[in-house]
Amino acid sequence: MLIVMKEAANSEQVDNVLSFFRKREIETRLIHSDDRVIIEFGNDESKIDRKQLLVFPGVDQVIHLKEPYKLVNKKAVEDDSVIEIDNIRIGGEEPVIIAGPCSVESERQIIETARIVREQGAHILRGGVFKPRTSPYSFQGLREKGLQFLYKAKQETGLPIVTEVVDTEDVPYIEEHVDILQIGSRNMQNYELLKAVGLANKPVLLKRSMSARLSEFLLSAEYIMSKGNEEVILCERGIRTFADHSRNTLDLSIVPAIKETTNLPIIVDPSHATGRSDMIEPMSMAALAAGAHGLMIEVHPNPQKSVSDANQALNPQQFSSLMHKVQHYIEWQKAYANTTPAY
Repeated sequence: MLIVMKEAANSEQVDNVLSFFRKREIETRLIHSDDRVIIEFGNDESKIDRKQLLVFPGVDQVIHLKEPYKLVNKKAVEDDSVIEIDNIRIGGEEPVIIAGPCSVESERQIIETARIVREQGAHILRGGVFKPRTSPYSFQGLREKGLQFLYKAKQETGLPIVTEVVDTEDVPYIEEHVDILQIGSRNMQNYELLKAVGLANKPVLLKRSMSARLSEFLLSAEYIMSKGNEEVILCERGIRTFADHSRNTLDLSIVPAIKETTNLPIIVDPSHATGRSDMIEPMSMAALAAGAHGLMIEVHPNPQKSVSDANQALNPQQFSSLMHKVQHYIEWQKAYANTTPAY
């Protein structure tokens, strides 16, 4: 249940409501909004009479949420969440492009890739250093050394960086070196890891599991936010179906569903979704048309030599072609926004 305070409510009125719950030993949580204070409480709602709350000075309305997710619910905070990193606005008007290799392979490789994607207009550099792989014999990442290489690429190019964290013990160390912590699809329901990044002071990019429903996806985000970290970015990366023409099936229908249900930004990863470099450009444009706030693209200086997921990595020329079309889309979108319909 949510208590929405009036815009003009003062701190004393908010404290009076919080004191009401403290006396009854009911936990509460403040939800930040641009223009008002919202108080969320759970436990046994049957102990509270809604009419009791409405008589408090400063209370505007009391909302009962049927959905199990509260903090990510758009009924709680209607304003869209915009996450700012070095003047980059994820969830803003223009799509944000995250690009880089599947794995950090060497200092030279990641710095070269960072230069390539920066020159083509990418905003954030990605690169895996801790790689959870299906096979125990596959490349597992350079770990701490790879993280150092990734950080050098940031110093060289100025691009913020995102990398995946796979273990709760690694969170503090990785947090010191990156700008965004990524939770991969395999760990979307690793609740201890979600709690750990929820205590971090860096934004979290949460990937949808290959078989997760919308409610399960949002509840994973709820785990993170319940620990205090409200900067969560959702990422669609394809789901497993019977289709065999691509690695996964890119579920673009979840983009408008997410935007209708929550105020969190949603980006799309067509690289993992399709597993095919020839499909990335058309599916990227389709994702933007569906309303995605950004894209996560795998790029490698020489995909044939990539140690992981070579088939889904774009080479520099392919990434340049994609970015050219993305820029045209942005320009068209701006022009269309300033056009008045003739009816």
